[in-house]
Amino acid sequence: MDALRQMSVTQQVGLLFVLLLGVLALATAAAVLRSLRESAPGDAERGRAARRELRALWAGAALFWGAWVSGPLGATLLFGGVSFLALREFITLMHTRRSDHRSLLLAFFAVLPLQYALVATRHFDLFTVFIPVYIFLAIPVVSALAGDPERFLERNAKIQWGIMVCIYGLSHTPALLLLQFPHYEGRGAFLLLFLVVVVATAHFAQQALALRLRRRPVARRIDRSFGLRAWGLGTLAAGAVGGLLYWITPFQAGQALALALIASACGTLGEFVMQALKRDAGVRAWGNRVAVTGAVGLLDRVAALCFAAPVFFHSVRWYFHAGV
Repeated sequence: MDALRQMSVTQQVGLLFVLLLGVLALATAAAVLRSLRESAPGDAERGRAARRELRALWAGAALFWGAWVSGPLGATLLFGGVSFLALREFITLMHTRRSDHRSLLLAFFAVLPLQYALVATRHFDLFTVFIPVYIFLAIPVVSALAGDPERFLERNAKIQWGIMVCIYGLSHTPALLLLQFPHYEGRGAFLLLFLVVVVATAHFAQQALALRLRRRPVARRIDRSFGLRAWGLGTLAAGAVGGLLYWITPFQAGQALALALIASACGTLGEFVMQALKRDAGVRAWGNRVAVTGAVGLLDRVAALCFAAPVFFHSVRWYFHAGV
């Protein structure tokens, strides 16, 4: 720990990426070796699922690395692009009409860049209310001017919900890089890593426990694997991991544990909500219409962050009075 403290910020973050990519390389090698020994059909299916998860983890690590290397402005632009693709997936699977085009143009080419511009310029007070106050009032006005009353409330609610999840929620992720704590300058990448690790831990722990516990699901028609016991134990596992990682954050161990519990609980519940939306749209995964969306299943990968990031960001900023 003394050696780590003596390193510069750049050296610390560089070591972080070496460890992260090393673990992923070992996991990938293990998955490849295991695939060579697969014989039963069930083993092959599990192997394919594991390789899909590994590809998603590699993509997430690459995104995380790009966000750090490109600096705060580059990270904001990078996550803005992710928001654009996620919103594209969401809207493609929702029922809209020709009269909604004005509202959609407003969402993609005005709301999204303005929200991320507020992040990049650290106008956090306006950034937190811009969408839920001003845009939620503007979208139905623009839609009403189109003169189409058919399913008006339903259509506008879907557009507003897509903006809330894909733009508002995800925009809090690069905002974590810009929060300032005393004696923690330039280490926002660690705070973002903390959030990603605890959310991912909760996801994988819940999935593994759901298979072993085999309890009655809470909402069978939405998700047959979501049970309160598995959810609670997965959240506790993520909280324990967050408590162990307190040394990469500006928090004490107890504070890191509490914040990890909050973030992981919100992330897994957010995935459950998005699963309900997929059931309503009649699809198993976001982006399965590959020819239309272009980015296959991107929203599936970032759904937990879309819910966890804003709660985590505002909890940290409120409790610690983090500056900008």
